[in-house]
Amino acid sequence: MCTRKRILFLLVVSCVLVACSKKPNDAVIAEEIQTKASGDPTVQGSELYVKSNQGKVILTGKAKDQAARDQIESIAKQEPGVVDVQDNTDLISTVSEPAQSTSSDTAQAPAPAPPVQAAAAPAPPPRPKPIVVPAGTTLTIRTSQPLGSKTSQTGAVFTGSTMSPIMIGGEVVIPAGSEVTGIVKEAKKAGKIKGAAVLRLALESVAVNGQAYNVHAEEVAQTSTGKGKRSAALIGGGTGLGAVIGGLAGGGKGAAIGALSGAAAGTIGAATTGKRDIDLPAEAAVSFRLAQPLTLKRF
Repeated sequence: MCTRKRILFLLVVSCVLVACSKKPNDAVIAEEIQTKASGDPTVQGSELYVKSNQGKVILTGKAKDQAARDQIESIAKQEPGVVDVQDNTDLISTVSEPAQSTSSDTAQAPAPAPPVQAAAAPAPPPRPKPIVVPAGTTLTIRTSQPLGSKTSQTGAVFTGSTMSPIMIGGEVVIPAGSEVTGIVKEAKKAGKIKGAAVLRLALESVAVNGQAYNVHAEEVAQTSTGKGKRSAALIGGGTGLGAVIGGLAGGGKGAAIGALSGAAAGTIGAATTGKRDIDLPAEAAVSFRLAQPLTLKRF
């Protein structure tokens, strides 16, 4: 009798040990939960994903409502071999369904305003073509200060204004009175015994409608030789040095400076005679010829 009890006890212990040592089949657990949930009327309409790892089940997806979510969790917990359930499912109603307004709110809410369509931006107007004053155009200016071979310093800046307008195609492109600036390129007084006096001027810029433009013009110059004599030859030779019209603009005081032409073009006359130094009084008229075209903006 004792022997039978011992055998029966050993069999029970062996079964318990085998059952305890058997690990849960995660694939079967996940499949069973998925199948049972899919067939449950409360859960149908939900989106469920089941994962099991050593009996620890993780639920993800979207339950159609809270009742379906509770039912899914209950099915998972009741599945044999499940030791833990982690429910990470969301509710479809909280994810995609907008909150419904009551009838009173709908009646009080104003109708949405129709979308305002932005007016198409108008095409920008074409840029006006610039104005080009051709090379060879003469700019006659009135000096603002006296200049001279003895009184001026090489590198000094002088100012003035245009005496007459410049017209292109019947349009005034540089009005009379436009401000100009220039530089005394060389001022050399006559020597006591010998040595010629030299005065050489260059036009640097002209202002049109408040905009200053650099000017590339031929220089004007004159030199004196013996006592009381003036040379009509151009400093540096050639005829490309512009011209001094001479005279005091507007009939100002002082001796007239004769207009220069022909071989004498490009020289500077003296305001007084019998002196070796070259003097150009204020308001003297000096002409510069453009060596390069001058491009102006059109406003």
